[in-house]
Amino acid sequence: MKIWQNRALALLDKSLNPVPVELNEMDWKSGLSDKSERIARHISAFANYPGGGFMAFGIDNNGKSAPLPKAEMDEVIKKLGNIARNNLAQLTGIDHAVMEYAGSPVLFIYIPEHPEKPVHLKNGDVLDSYKRSAGQTVKLTRQEVKQLIAQSTGLAFESQVAHKNLSDDEALQLLDYDSYFSLQEKRLPETKKGILEALAGDDLIVKSLDGWDILNLGALLFARNLSQFKELKRKAVRVIVYKETSRINALKEQEGSKGYAFGFEGLVKYIMDQLPTNEVIEKAIRKQVKMYPEKAIREFVANALIHQDLSITGAGVLIEIFLDRIEITNPGVPLVDTNRFIDTAPKSRNEIIASLMRRLNICEERGSGVDRAIEAIEVFQLPAPKFLRGDDYTRVIMYAQIPLAKMSKDDRIRACYQHTCLNYVNNQIVNNQSVRKRFNISKNNYPMASKIISETIDAGLIKPSDPENVSKKFATYVPYWS
Repeated sequence: MKIWQNRALALLDKSLNPVPVELNEMDWKSGLSDKSERIARHISAFANYPGGGFMAFGIDNNGKSAPLPKAEMDEVIKKLGNIARNNLAQLTGIDHAVMEYAGSPVLFIYIPEHPEKPVHLKNGDVLDSYKRSAGQTVKLTRQEVKQLIAQSTGLAFESQVAHKNLSDDEALQLLDYDSYFSLQEKRLPETKKGILEALAGDDLIVKSLDGWDILNLGALLFARNLSQFKELKRKAVRVIVYKETSRINALKEQEGSKGYAFGFEGLVKYIMDQLPTNEVIEKAIRKQVKMYPEKAIREFVANALIHQDLSITGAGVLIEIFLDRIEITNPGVPLVDTNRFIDTAPKSRNEIIASLMRRLNICEERGSGVDRAIEAIEVFQLPAPKFLRGDDYTRVIMYAQIPLAKMSKDDRIRACYQHTCLNYVNNQIVNNQSVRKRFNISKNNYPMASKIISETIDAGLIKPSDPENVSKKFATYVPYWS
C-alpha cells in the first residue's frame, strides 16, 4: 500500500460523514470534466496546498457512491496525467490508486504538494495560481502569490520585509524598542546606534542601502501600531464579547493595534477583565475569583499567536468570550494530532517567533505550556478544553464550570483522557481515586469514576497500565499511545 492511501480514505470518510462536505484536501467527483483548464486549476490548487490533496472519482455531487467502469477510470488517469504535464508551468507529478470505500471502488488521484510554489497555469503568468479554501478552488491573491514565492525560496515569513528604507528615527518610531529591552530585563542602550544594532542582532530589522528595513518579525512582535504595516494590519488580535451563548448579540469588540510581544500583557489583562467571576470562601473570607485560570488563558492565547498560519491573508487570531465558554481561534490547521497536544512538543510554522517569545517569557518552554494550562484547568475543576481542527483553522474551547451531572459523555471522556495524559507525562498514576479528585466525586461514589474510566477505555483513548491485572480496585491507566 502506498503511504498516502490511508490518509486518502480517512479524508474521504471525513468529507462524507455525517454530512457530505468537500474539504480543502479532498474533492470528490462522479466523472471528469472535459474542460482541461478547469481541471488544471484544481491540480494547481492541490499542488499549492500544504501536504497536497486528493480527487476521488466515483462519488456523485450528493456524496453518494457512483462507481466508474474500469475503462473510464483508465481514461481519467491518462487525461489527468496529460493535463498535469502539459497545462501547468511546473512539472507536476500525480499518483493514483483504486480502493474500496463503503463496498464500492473509488479512484483516488493524489496531487502532492509541489516544492516550487506557486504552481500556475502554463498559458498565463505566476498570478494564474490557485488554492483550496472552504472546500473550493479559488484564485490566489497577489499577496498570497508573493508569500508562496518567499516560502519556496526558503525565506520565512518572519524574515520578509514589512517596511523599507527607513531612517534611524523612522524605524525607532514604528517599533516599541523599550519593551524589547524591558521584557528581557536588559538595560536600554544609551545611543540610537546601540538600540538599532541590538534590534538588528535579533533580526527585527536589517540594514539596507538607504537605511533600515523592518522585518515581519520586528513588526509582528513590537509594532506600536500594526495598521502602519500594510500587509500585517489584518494580523491584529480581535476580542469579541457576546451577551449570551451564541454569536447573535455582541456586547463589545476590540481589535488590538500593538505587536504581539509589546501588547501581550495588555491583551491578557483585557481578556481577564471581561470574564465572569465565581464567589469562593477561603479562610472564612468571601472573594471573587475569575471563572477561568489566567495561566490557561495566557498559554492558549500565546499558542494561537505562535502557531497561526501567517500565509493566510485577511485572518488573524480571534478570541470570543461567551457566557459559558471562551473560543480561541487561529488561522491554519495544527501540525500535530489534537489528541497529542499535551504530551507532544508542538511543531510551529513560525519557529523564529516562537523562539523569541519563549525568550521574552511570554510563553512556556517547548511542549510544557499546554500541560500547564490543562493542569490549571483541573485545579479549577473546569470541564476539559476541546481542541478542534478545522479546514483552515485551529480552535481551543474552554468551558465554564458545570456540575458532573450536566456533563455530556464526550465531556467526561475528554476530561478523563486529558487527566490521564497529564498524569502520565508527570509520572503520576491514574486510578479511580485520581479520577474522583478530577471530577470532585465523593469517595462513596466510586462507581461513577469507574464508569467514566470504562467510557474512556471504550473510546480507545486510555488503557490499563497492566493488562493482566484483573482487579479494578488496584487498576491504573495510561494513554492509548504510551
